[in-house]
Amino acid sequence: MKDNTSSYNSSIYDANITNVLPYYSEFHGQVIDVAKMIILESKEKVKWLDTGCGTGTLALRALSEISDIEFTLCDPSEGMLEIAKEKLSGKDIRFNTVASDALSYTNEFDIVTAIQSHHYYDIESRNIAVKKCYEALKEDGIFMTFENIMMSSEESEAIALKRWGQFLLDHGWTPEGVKAHQARRGTEMFPITIEQHLEILKNAGFKSVNILWVSYMQAGFWAIK
Repeated sequence: MKDNTSSYNSSIYDANITNVLPYYSEFHGQVIDVAKMIILESKEKVKWLDTGCGTGTLALRALSEISDIEFTLCDPSEGMLEIAKEKLSGKDIRFNTVASDALSYTNEFDIVTAIQSHHYYDIESRNIAVKKCYEALKEDGIFMTFENIMMSSEESEAIALKRWGQFLLDHGWTPEGVKAHQARRGTEMFPITIEQHLEILKNAGFKSVNILWVSYMQAGFWAIK
C-alpha cells in the first residue's frame, strides 16, 4: 500500500525513482549548482526550505557539498519523512509534515525548492502551492522546481511518450507497466506545459522567471522573488 502520491511506497522510493525519471539525479545537481551561487554571496548561513522533500535525498546531497545551510524539510507523507530523518540523522534539520499548499512560512527562506511534487495538484491547487512557496521566501530569494511537463501538441506529446516509454522498457518495466504508468497522466498526476509553468510563477508574483533545464518530459524552473 502506498503511503504517498508517488508510484512507490516510501520504503522503496529511492531504489526505483531513477528507473522512472531520466536524469533524476541531474535535477538535484542543477538545483545545488544554482544554490552554490547564492551561498557564495551570502554573509550568513543560508536558510533553505525543501517542500515535497520525499526521503531527503536533495538535502543529503546538498549538505555533502555545501556546509552553510540551515534546512527545513516538508512533506505530507509521514513515511517519507521518517526515512528522511533516518537518512539525515545527526544533522540540524527541521521537519514538518505538511504539503506545499498548506505551508505557513512568511519571508523566512533564501531558497525554496519543490522537486517533482506539485504535479499531483490540479491547476487551482498548484497555483496555491506556488504562491505559498513565494510567500515563504525572503525578498530576492530563489525558488527552484522540477516537474513533469506536457508537450505543446498532441503530436509532440505522442512522440515524447514513446521516447519515455522506451526508457522505462530499457529500465526493466513491462509493456503493461509502462501503459499503466503513463495512464496516470491526467488522472493521478497533472502535467502542464512549460508556458503554463512560467505563467504560474509570474502570477505568484516572482519578478524574474526562468527555465533551468529540460529533457524528456521533465523541466526545471527558477524564479526570483
